[in-house]
Order: sequence, then structure tokens, then C-alpha cells
Amino acid sequence: MKLKLITAAAATLMAAAPAMAELVFPSLSYRTGPYAANGIPFADGYADYFTLMNERDGGIGGEPIRMVECETGYNTEKGVECYEATKGEGSLVYQPLSTGITYQLIPKVTADGIPMHSMGYGRTSAKNGEVFRNIFNYPANYWDGASHAVTHILNENDGDISDKTIALVYHNSAYGKEPIRTLEELSKKHGYDLTLLPVDHPGQEQKSQWLQIRREKPDYVVMWGWGVMNQVAIQEAVNIRYPMENFIGIWWSGSENDVKPAGAGADGYKALTFHNFGTDYPLYDDLQEYVIDAGKAAGAGDQVGTVLYNRGMYAAMLAAEAAKTAQEIHGTSAITSEMMRDGMEALEMTEEKMAELGLPNFGPEFTVTCENHGGNGYGAVAQWDAEAGEWNMITDYFQSDQEVLAPLIEADSMAYAEENDIEPGCD
Repeated sequence: MKLKLITAAAATLMAAAPAMAELVFPSLSYRTGPYAANGIPFADGYADYFTLMNERDGGIGGEPIRMVECETGYNTEKGVECYEATKGEGSLVYQPLSTGITYQLIPKVTADGIPMHSMGYGRTSAKNGEVFRNIFNYPANYWDGASHAVTHILNENDGDISDKTIALVYHNSAYGKEPIRTLEELSKKHGYDLTLLPVDHPGQEQKSQWLQIRREKPDYVVMWGWGVMNQVAIQEAVNIRYPMENFIGIWWSGSENDVKPAGAGADGYKALTFHNFGTDYPLYDDLQEYVIDAGKAAGAGDQVGTVLYNRGMYAAMLAAEAAKTAQEIHGTSAITSEMMRDGMEALEMTEEKMAELGLPNFGPEFTVTCENHGGNGYGAVAQWDAEAGEWNMITDYFQSDQEVLAPLIEADSMAYAEENDIEPGCD
């Protein structure tokens, strides 16, 4: 009888205690397929940061994190299937890591009241939060990246590139086509000639494009590639002895996987970035202690500190900070997806905050508002040191040409609003 009374009392206490509300973060990953080499480190970094939050901090605001991973294979149809299969789990925010999937999910997440973060990819005009209320693409977008590349070229030529030629080698998809409009507008402003060279999926066949580059000798080549396309392009550039210091990739064309296969020939290749490199940050001491040494890492541990691992970790960190912001705004730790959206829209990343998180000088400062879901448009240029086997930032963070980009974003987002009967505005 005494045992029964104790059991009953314990049950009463448990019923009276507040229930733990899991914070669910889906991961639309691709560990298989032609883009797996790039998808794996990102997925590992994303997962490991959330594991760190659980193991070190007990989750976010006292609520445990549950990450739900779903394999897309970088296939748009599978990505949509993953969304439909996981949205009912209480998912707080989607990060599809694919421009094609992003485009398909924009109307779906909007209708379902779930925010989506396409960090440095997706539909650029989603920066206009008055139209794309559930879509965020901070800290920078593809049009920012196109502008960063041109600004860097301008800086190398004393501000005058009216006699220069630039070739864009791009993945022949929604992703690769994103910078074209911006590069065309910037060519009107600065007077350079632009050549467009599409490369079909997955990008293993590029002989004709690089024969054209060898023949026409553009002063600069800018690349919008992903996966094996990057490796092939860099090797082809080495084969024709194209000057690597004049070859600039977008941030998705600037990982170790892209340059190492070309060996010493890739030395000097450049890529844009919106975050820093390596493991020389206090946060990595905690990752080592609580995640890697504890045997809780998402992968084999060999990707830690690589460019794309850092990017996945950064994406998770920004999601966690938005969740904290949402908890503060709404006065509850058990946030919903609608509350998460509010947290993302009020997110502010300062150098002081990043230093407190153990990531000093890691990413640019930015502020998100209802009108601006894309941040402040800052990026930097990195260069590959083949001998040292590492990327180094060779510029400070600098802002994209808002004079050119703001009207483009306004026009494109308003066209979308008209097509979809959306009344722009802030609540």
C-alpha cells in the first residue's frame, strides 16, 4: 500500500510539472547523390551545433532541441516531399540548402505559417519582407554576391573596368541564373562586357565552355557552381593556364572540395564568403568537448572546421539566436513557428553577440526588419593557399551596391506580389 501511495504521489507531481516542449528543427540534407560531398559537411555542422546546445545548455531557453533530418539528394521533388513529411512535427524553420527547393516551398511555408531561411541562396527578392513575410535570406544573397565580385574587380583596377570582359560560368538552373540580371545591370553601370556560359547538371562536361574562355580570353571569370561542377571548372582553368587570381567563385564555389582535386594548380583561386574559416574560435573548444569527444558528432569528425561545416554550424547558430529572440518577444520558451518567424524578423547580430557565442570576427553584423529580411548585404573575398591547404580572407567585409540592387529587388518582389495577389505591408 505504501508503495502504491508513493507511486501515486509521484505521478501527481509529474502531472503538475510543466511539460517540456521540444523545439523541432528540420534538416533537409543531402548525404547522397552528385552533390553529397558538399551536402555532408553542411549537414554535419548544422546537426553538431544543435547537439552542442542540448549537451552544454540543455537546449534553448530550457527546451530540448530535436533535429529531424530528411534526405533530399538535392532533388526538388524529394525536397518538397521532405517538407510535407516533416512540417507536422512542429517544425520551427526550414533551411532547404537548394534554390530549386526554396522556390517550390515559398508558397507552401507562407500558407502554413512556417518561416524559411535560405541563407545566401534562394530567391533574392525575398529580401523584401513586406511581400515575402515568411522568407528570410540574411546575411547576404546572390545579387549581393554578384555585386561583391564586381566591386572586387573594380578595386583591383583602380575603379575602371570599362575595357574589361567578364565571363559568367554558371550552373544551368534557377540557382545559377540568379546573378545574371545583376551582372547585366552592373555592366551597364561600369561598362564591362559580359559573356554567359551555362553548364548543365551535374557539371562534369565543360570542355566547350573552357575552350571558349581560352579562345576569347576574358579578363575575369566569375562562377556560380555547386558540387562536382566546381572541381571540373577549376581543373579546366588549370588546364588552359587561366590566371587563378582572376577566377572568382560565389560562396557555394569556395570549399576545400572544390580546390583540392586540382592540387597546386588551384593556388590563388578566389571565392566570396559571408563567414570566416577554420576552428580558431572558443566555440570549437566546446564542440570538441561536448560533441566530438563525447561521440555525439553527426559525421566522422573529419569535416569539422571546413568551409561548409562552418556554414552549416553558422546557419544553426542563427536559427538558435532567432529562437532565443522569439522566446524573449513572446515570453515563453515553448515557441511556435509563427513566433519563430517574429524572432527571425527581429534578429540582430552584433560583434559583441558573436563574441559572446564564441565566434568573434566570424560573420558580418546585420539587422533584420519587416522591410528587410536579407540583412545588410556584406560579404568578403577569400583566396585559396594551396601550399598551406587553407582559405584566407583577403578583404574586410564590404557592402554590395545598394544603388543598383535595391531597385531590382523592389521591382522583382512587387511583380511577385501582383502575380500572387499579395498586399505588401508590415503587420
